[in-house]
Amino acid sequence: MSFRQTYLRALPQLTVEQAEETALALFRYQAVHCPPYATYLAQLGRDPQAVQQLTDIPFLPIEFFKTHDVRTESHAWEGQELFLSSGTTLQQRSRHQLRDPQLYRDNAARIFEQYYGPLTSWTFLALLPSYLEQGNSSLVAMIDDFARRSGQMHEAFFLRDHAALLATLAEAKRDSNRRIMLFGVSYALLDLAAEYGPAPELQDLTVLETGGMKGRRREMIREELHQELQQAFGPSGIHSEYGMTELLSQAYSFGDGRFHAPAQLRILLRDPSDPFAVSNDRPDGALNVIDLANVDSCAFIETKDLARMHPDGSFEVLGRMDNSDVRGCNQMA
Repeated sequence: MSFRQTYLRALPQLTVEQAEETALALFRYQAVHCPPYATYLAQLGRDPQAVQQLTDIPFLPIEFFKTHDVRTESHAWEGQELFLSSGTTLQQRSRHQLRDPQLYRDNAARIFEQYYGPLTSWTFLALLPSYLEQGNSSLVAMIDDFARRSGQMHEAFFLRDHAALLATLAEAKRDSNRRIMLFGVSYALLDLAAEYGPAPELQDLTVLETGGMKGRRREMIREELHQELQQAFGPSGIHSEYGMTELLSQAYSFGDGRFHAPAQLRILLRDPSDPFAVSNDRPDGALNVIDLANVDSCAFIETKDLARMHPDGSFEVLGRMDNSDVRGCNQMA
């Protein structure tokens, strides 16, 4: 059995205690079999065998997903699905090729159920106009799969049809056995709130914002955005998702701005002025992500986000580093 087959069999049962050893094994595998990553390490003069702990790992700058074909064992497979990051026509979009699209969907569903319970107890609705229009969105693929697995009878996506969304919300609320989750890009949720205010249909939902004004509205800090949304959706906390095209896993915030990550998603912070000064105990800094579901691309990613860690392992996203692109999935200054 190949390394990949053995690894994927173990991934769904991964525990926090096993995560570091698993990450080191995957690093040594990708350091050899992911050509862009191997070249990057060679240019740095780093010997993969000398890496003994997670903080020794050189993380791949996220920009590589815009400029290179970041694939592990790229000679062995053709991409079966392509995810593209959101962005304007002037921006180069990140590309993430999937060897096995079902791996992404199964992983996302497992993470969601870890935090929110069975998919079958939810109805999923979404206001994601820019993601739908640009296409190849990992977020749209995830929600579409959630809606299918849930067995819901209602259409999940509404583009900009707020009236149809409200009618669907009213109908969905008649099913007392299901909770309702409304995913929305920030500006689209604000547009809905501005048009309908505290309408009865907008109450008693789980609202999950995915960030991003896309140039449609002025940027807001998270607290201001959530306070404005709560005027329309009620006092319950606004949930959030931390995800991006380059990752196959997600972290979730349940209304307090702190994201909680599953075992296969490890957050480390680095000195913003030194990409190789990674630490397990920095209280804040630039954010590095280990996503162990990225077995077919690269699991070790240096993002341009700034974050704060908390003693319980949760983290806050504080904003973006200077001179970095504005991203669409909850990267608000």
